[in-house]
Amino acid sequence: MNGGFLLEEDIELSSVDSSRDNATEIVPHYSQPLLTFAAVSTVLIMVVGLVGNLLTIVALLRCPRVRNIAAAFIISLCAADFLFSAVVLPFSASRFIMGTWVHGDTLCKIVPLVTYSNVGVSLLCIAMITINRYIMIAHYGVYTKIYKPLWIGCMIAFCWALSFGMQIPTFLGYWGKYSYDHNLRTCSIMEDEWGRSSKQSLFLIAFVIPCLIIVGCYAKIFWVVHSSESRMRRHAAGNTGKDKRESKTKRNEWKITKMVLAIFLSFLVCYLPITTIKVYDPFVKFPVIHVISYLLLYMSACINPIIYVIMNPQYRQAYKTVLMCQRPRLLSMTPAGSSLGGKSKEDSKTIVSQVSIALTPVHLQDMPEIGDKRL
Repeated sequence: MNGGFLLEEDIELSSVDSSRDNATEIVPHYSQPLLTFAAVSTVLIMVVGLVGNLLTIVALLRCPRVRNIAAAFIISLCAADFLFSAVVLPFSASRFIMGTWVHGDTLCKIVPLVTYSNVGVSLLCIAMITINRYIMIAHYGVYTKIYKPLWIGCMIAFCWALSFGMQIPTFLGYWGKYSYDHNLRTCSIMEDEWGRSSKQSLFLIAFVIPCLIIVGCYAKIFWVVHSSESRMRRHAAGNTGKDKRESKTKRNEWKITKMVLAIFLSFLVCYLPITTIKVYDPFVKFPVIHVISYLLLYMSACINPIIYVIMNPQYRQAYKTVLMCQRPRLLSMTPAGSSLGGKSKEDSKTIVSQVSIALTPVHLQDMPEIGDKRL
């Protein structure tokens, strides 16, 4: 049996020792310190992702004061991130530790299927949340007609069905295939026997389009809020307490800006590197960038709960309630309910917009009545 046949056979069968040696011969530029760092980082991200997302799901389900329409999409996002942390990250840590894939051909198809599908679910859920905030602020007249329980369930089901459905042709080997990539030392989308791959199409559908939707919606949101703030400041010119209201408005606007920027920048930082590097560097000329890009992708599974904890006091209170086994509080922890009562329609709409952009859960009993309807 010649050496060439041995090399091919060992890679296909993913033998631990031989595959590691052969992978080193094919890709000698992966250093052991880099792989060790990647393995440790992946395990830490996995633990934080499992705990953080499970805690968020339990908090949103258990605490009535943080349950709203946006929470349904956030629960879906957390469920996708939890699945990613539980199914994908253990195998990712293993391939960094072992230096190659050692789990057989079947899992070599299932794991990348879950990986790419979960990335799609996450991106689409973020886009759905952004669209929800945009309609809430810019087209509230149709908001309650669109966001009914049945339609919300259909929207969430669409995110999951489209994301997993796009992977079926590749899983069946009709549009690229899932197999071992000895350059990346992992299972990924490879070209099929006709030289076809779904990577470029997935890049367009699963990244570019959701990104354009998010940018467009937030641009409109900022424009609406800015216009509303300008009207509110003009309205407050003849009222007492003008300086206090303007100061509060500026603080709220800054908090909103930071929250939106944190969510959107985390979206870009986590997904853009891996999506672009796999398209434009398929032969891994820059292995360090590939490893860092993978770690950033893995961080997407745990970063959202961290953002909520840092920037949202209501989520912090909900987490505290769950961790300390406290009884959920039904009333708002902020004085918004009483302070909004005497404000004008213009002021109320502005504050509703501010709260909506920041993804801050607000209960109907805390929101002002305008005419005969509650916002």
